[in-house]
Amino acid sequence: MPMIILLFALHTEAASKNRFSGKKSEAVQLWLTSPSSNVLFQKQQNKIYFQKTRGLSSPVIDIDSGQEFQSMDGFGNCLTDGSAMLLNKMSPGSRKKILNELFATDAKNIGISYLRISLGASDLSEKPFTYNDLPAGETDFDLKKFSLDENRKDLIPVLHEILKINPAIKILSSPWSAPTWMKTNNEFKGGSLKKECYDVYARYFVRYIWEMRSEGIDIDAITIQNEPLHPGNVPSLYMPAEEQALFIRQNLGPALASAELKTKIIVYDHNADKIIYPLTILRDPEAARFVDGSAFHLYGGKIEALSDVHAEFPGKNLYFTEQWIGAPGNLATDLVWHTRTLIIGATRNWCRNVLEWNMASDPENYPHTIGGCDRCLGTITINGDSIKRNPAYYILAHAAKFVRPGSVRIASGIPDNLPNVAFKTVEGRIVLIVVNDAKESKEFSVRFNGKAFQAKLEQGAVGTFTW
Repeated sequence: MPMIILLFALHTEAASKNRFSGKKSEAVQLWLTSPSSNVLFQKQQNKIYFQKTRGLSSPVIDIDSGQEFQSMDGFGNCLTDGSAMLLNKMSPGSRKKILNELFATDAKNIGISYLRISLGASDLSEKPFTYNDLPAGETDFDLKKFSLDENRKDLIPVLHEILKINPAIKILSSPWSAPTWMKTNNEFKGGSLKKECYDVYARYFVRYIWEMRSEGIDIDAITIQNEPLHPGNVPSLYMPAEEQALFIRQNLGPALASAELKTKIIVYDHNADKIIYPLTILRDPEAARFVDGSAFHLYGGKIEALSDVHAEFPGKNLYFTEQWIGAPGNLATDLVWHTRTLIIGATRNWCRNVLEWNMASDPENYPHTIGGCDRCLGTITINGDSIKRNPAYYILAHAAKFVRPGSVRIASGIPDNLPNVAFKTVEGRIVLIVVNDAKESKEFSVRFNGKAFQAKLEQGAVGTFTW
């Protein structure tokens, strides 16, 4: 469903004197998106100031920076192999321009700070592949034929350009399938990991992390399997919780430790309606000791279920790693739903990141595998050197640009129809993201440290305040 960005129709200083008194302080900055007014992530020039309050009649969002919750790793995208292919086909100048817009934080650039990539092909690759594909009947338990050559065509060159813009960007990698010779059905679609291949598959992960590091790309974290309960995708692999726990406990955890790799292991990577999956692994102490946390999508279930995982295992982290927007997209609805449910909802339910699905597609939603997603709308649409910015672009912009890695979520009240989330940055600035999901404009006040400012949001608008 589409996301809506809050449009804050701000009162001038003179108009607000009947509610506020006192000297003006530092101006509050406001960036707005409002589909109804065709305002698309624009910095507002109207001056907003905190002033001493005499009494507030409008709904109030109270901010308490003394209550701190999880630290943030970032907001971003899934840079699929197909996205990288489209970017790599652009002219160097055009590609540099759009990558700077996506990953830099100055001017109007939106500052993506976290990426998920596929370990091998995803369903948004041009074709299925792994790093150890062999003719039928052959095996390679020594991984002598392991090769990153498919990624060297597009993904690795694009990552090198991104790292020049943001060398500190965090990268999570997820496999859609093990090599087919390691699977019970010897096919890219479905099947399970053969028990006799658990050890070689663990070494496959280790080899991948080292090979990417030799390319100058540090893999901060891995998930064991994208959507392990969905074996119908191309590619895919079925891996129930008990098998994932066994693989981590016996093979992958010890293999990473033996290689002295600090890459995080994140489990599950599927929908919020089956939280018993990550809980099963986290309840296994021998597996859990290797696990950093759990990852979620929201094609099923409710975002609030993630807090149940946090409540049982508060020492383990939570991540939100994928949500698509179906083509052709609808900014008015996508903006509101994704901002309210993910940017606000996932972070208020303890997630350290929020990732929208594919970064880029072409006007026909290619590339994808035969049987892969044919309606996945990119954050941007690439047509040669021309760029179209889609709903996910504006959804991410309102968080990624301002809530930089290391920011901490802080407490904020939620008046009716004004879902919001607040953060304190490393520099000590406050960031407040608000959505008006009412059916009419809403006036409200923001109160912090005994002072307040007033704002008015159009229906379906999103606003990011910083001070």
